[in-house]
Amino acid sequence: MDRHLLPSEIDLLLDGEVGFGTSPLKTHIRKCSTCRGELEEARATVRALEHLPHLAPTPLFAERVLSRVNIFVPWHVAALDTLRGFVPSSRGGRVAFGVGAGSLAAVMSVLVLWIALRFDAVLFAVGMLADRMRAGLLDAAGTLLAGALGDSAYTLVRSSGLLGLGVLTLALVAAALLAATLLRTIAVHRRR
Repeated sequence: MDRHLLPSEIDLLLDGEVGFGTSPLKTHIRKCSTCRGELEEARATVRALEHLPHLAPTPLFAERVLSRVNIFVPWHVAALDTLRGFVPSSRGGRVAFGVGAGSLAAVMSVLVLWIALRFDAVLFAVGMLADRMRAGLLDAAGTLLAGALGDSAYTLVRSSGLLGLGVLTLALVAAALLAATLLRTIAVHRRR
């Protein structure tokens, strides 16, 4: 062998391994003083480590460490653990819980079926609610406009609906931006 031993080969000799691959290593150790020195140094390190006192952690060490570790719990596992917390431990309590949960599930199923069968009524109610909200929004905006810009703006918004309100809002925003730009320009020229 025309090279020095690798750390893994020194570890084989240190551990006392026997076999086909260790005889050339032992032969090299007898001939090479550098590798023999490294082997003796490794043996001294192992002896020193064996004489170190064995330290045992306190009984609560694992609990203290684990209390600081953030453990990822998938949502479905957390949901199942939460549900298990609601289930009573006694047999009678579990039966009562099962009856209550089954009754709630039956009521919810009937309610969902009723809504599905009366879907046209639900759509009608939702549409009517949306119309009332839109009318309320237009009236509130119209009242604000009547107070700020006069009755002609109110009648314009009332007659054109949400489209007119949107156009008027855009016009007001554009006017505010234009005024801010002009004021900034005037302030810059005044400083010069």
